[in-house]
Amino acid sequence: MKQYFGYIRVSTAKQGDHGSSLQEQRSAIEAYAANNGLLIGEWFEERETAAKQGRAIFSRMLAKLEKGEAQGVVIHKIDRSARNLKDWANLGDLIDRGIDVKFVHDSFDMRSRGGRLSADIQAVVAADYIRNLRDEVRKGFYGRLKQGFYPLPAPIGYVDMGGGKVKEIDPVRGPLVREAFELYASGTMCLRTLQAEMKRRGLLTKSGKPLPLNSLHQMLRSSFYIGQIHIAITGEVFEGNHEPLVSKATFDRVQAIMHGKLVRRVVKHDFIFRRLVRCGRCGRHLVGELQKGRYIYYRCQVPGCRGTIAREKDLDNAVQSALVLLRLEPSEQKWIDEHAATLRKHDADDLERLKVSLQLRLAKTEDRLSRLTDAYLDHDIDKEVFEHRKGLVLNERAGLRDELGRLSDADLPVHKAIKNLELGKVALSGYQLGIPVEKRAIIESITSNFTLHGKYPEIALHSPFREWANWRKSQFGAPRRDTPRERAAQILNIAIGLAKEEINAAVAQKKVA
Repeated sequence: MKQYFGYIRVSTAKQGDHGSSLQEQRSAIEAYAANNGLLIGEWFEERETAAKQGRAIFSRMLAKLEKGEAQGVVIHKIDRSARNLKDWANLGDLIDRGIDVKFVHDSFDMRSRGGRLSADIQAVVAADYIRNLRDEVRKGFYGRLKQGFYPLPAPIGYVDMGGGKVKEIDPVRGPLVREAFELYASGTMCLRTLQAEMKRRGLLTKSGKPLPLNSLHQMLRSSFYIGQIHIAITGEVFEGNHEPLVSKATFDRVQAIMHGKLVRRVVKHDFIFRRLVRCGRCGRHLVGELQKGRYIYYRCQVPGCRGTIAREKDLDNAVQSALVLLRLEPSEQKWIDEHAATLRKHDADDLERLKVSLQLRLAKTEDRLSRLTDAYLDHDIDKEVFEHRKGLVLNERAGLRDELGRLSDADLPVHKAIKNLELGKVALSGYQLGIPVEKRAIIESITSNFTLHGKYPEIALHSPFREWANWRKSQFGAPRRDTPRERAAQILNIAIGLAKEEINAAVAQKKVA
């Protein structure tokens, strides 16, 4: 009996696992071979679309036929062998060499001119069918994208809710993904360290394994987590309907670190004043040194700045002396609490003003997107420029929506003032009782400049702590005729006035931007 190959194919692995098409094709080929006296010596089973060139199993079968390992091949139908003309041409080349190609369903005589012509027509029709099908699928795919839906499996941290529905945040893995972004944004972890930490916290693949480094890298690069859908092949960006998982600020910081714009630093000794104190002569940061295993000194390493040196104990005393000025007496605190409660009731208008300002800026981004689209449709700009500018506008809109979502009473002058007063009130006790990382956080939040002139430290405070401390110092040595209420009112007025200036300056800057 003549030995032939049997080739069967389905378009997807899912069809092969759950459908009956492969078995039906095999049975039809076996019946055809038995009726025509053929022996199927080897089966080639493929689970990939015939529209795709370079199918591994199909190519392997063609190579074996070229070597003469079989007299021919039996295929169920023409569209099972090829729906692209290149593969059909390769198959035709084998026929021209005398290799017998038979189709069970299409009974063409491939050795006659008429049979080849009929088969060629069938192959062209199959190729045209797949092109049309691809176009229709593409239309549906992009239609979903324009509607804000992601027509692909949900990325890690989200779950699929069914066809045509918005991806929702995974209640288990979603918060862990957010933590991964925040940890990497801190600048203290590389990808491998982050991988180990997220494994410890429970961020795993669906199979229960740690996230591969490549998957972790792709996750941190994906703008899907800030509400956007980016198509890497075309560079197009669409606004998604899904809820963002990560803030725009955190995402931007992660991208800056990944692109080397922010440098991670490896800390060998976590000294309290590391990179906090500058030399008063050259402006360089002082370097901490451990002497005799227990004494810590900070000195400038620039040769021309010899003598700029201080013990950690002296710097510590200077910080505490500055923080003492920010303490509130119990009687002052009581009056501030009572008066602030009254002031908060009249701040609703300020909050509404902030919301309206952000909403107006959001509306401007909508207008810019509309004008940008019109310019593209009118062929005033090309697609590359359109996509680049569109991405910038979408990023800006994501940031504004993020800011609007975070807007609360805490952004009002009275609330900002009270928050600063609370921070100043507990700064000294928090510093005295805190561990090094907590002490550093307090110094960074309270001070704006910390310099050492020779052996003498000098501390400048952030506003409003600077004005508050200066007012305190102005009271030293003067007769105490004022009451706790008057002192508290003065402190509160300073804090509220500066908070208003800060908010107005921020709003003005954003309007200019």
